[in-house]
Amino acid sequence: MQIRRENVHNNWKQFTLINDRDMEVSILNYGGIITRIITPDRNEQKGNIVARYKNLDDYIENPLYLGAIIGRVAGRIQNGSFSIGDKEIQLQANEGYHVLHGGKSGFHQILWDVTTIEKPDYVGIRLTYTSKENESDFPGNVNVAITYYLDNQNELTIDYNAISDKQTPITLTNHSYFNLSGDLEQTIHEHEMTLDSDQFLELDEELIPTGEMVDVDMTPFDFRSGRCLSIGLNNDFYQNKIVGSGYDHFFLFNHEKKHVVNMVEPRSGRQLFISTNQPGMVMYTSNSVDSSQQFYEGEAKKYIAVCFETQGSPASLHHDNLETILLEANQPYQKTTTFQFGVI
Repeated sequence: MQIRRENVHNNWKQFTLINDRDMEVSILNYGGIITRIITPDRNEQKGNIVARYKNLDDYIENPLYLGAIIGRVAGRIQNGSFSIGDKEIQLQANEGYHVLHGGKSGFHQILWDVTTIEKPDYVGIRLTYTSKENESDFPGNVNVAITYYLDNQNELTIDYNAISDKQTPITLTNHSYFNLSGDLEQTIHEHEMTLDSDQFLELDEELIPTGEMVDVDMTPFDFRSGRCLSIGLNNDFYQNKIVGSGYDHFFLFNHEKKHVVNMVEPRSGRQLFISTNQPGMVMYTSNSVDSSQQFYEGEAKKYIAVCFETQGSPASLHHDNLETILLEANQPYQKTTTFQFGVI
């Protein structure tokens, strides 16, 4: 196992974690961005299974949040406002009236400090950053540490840790776009997914959760027994249509199985398992991706990849029936998501 380091763009550095089973994960210190994940298919042919920009300069603005750490708050904050006690906090909107993925200066545009980790059983990097009081208008000074680990079981684990000196909302995630065909050879229509979830959050026409938990029964959101993602990409079901014919919804996990997600791409045989202690995830099927973005492997287009944004829901800031994302002062935030890769 080893870590390869290289200077790639101005003062950006890329760290590539390499295990003993032909798997590689490359991560920038800018934005904590995963730029590639190389895994073999069933015929031992290696390919990249995440979307990446053709030009590194595109990561500066990163309109698709490709591969990045998202914070302080992943997802959409309705009207850019929330209350802590009797005090209302107003953030500067960056998507209509709302705040998306941390606002105008989110964690995806931070140059993180990096420490490398090299152990007999795994290699990794630890990213650290202090988000100051009123950064992006959020309260509290927050110390954040994100650790990526790769082991010889082809498990990529992301540990999210934070602590604040004031009560403040926190929910962190990674925004990688997966396509298990390798090198974006096909769209995600035929990716087969099993999802440990009985309910999802209903969205309004501005993609803001209404607070209503909808049962997946008899809908294109029922992946409990496994089905292809195409079921919701060309469907007249209203909740699919309002997000651009696809998924951009928060699924609430049952946590009845070890893996909350199991996805297979049948042609390559590649398989992805996800486990986490987060209460749910936003699944986003790249409904708004188009050729205005250029990817390294080829044309950027709709349905080219799928995101699994394991997180808490920022809708909890407005709806009491959801698990809160408010972090108490001096209480640790500790969340973990593991992506395990294999073949069938």
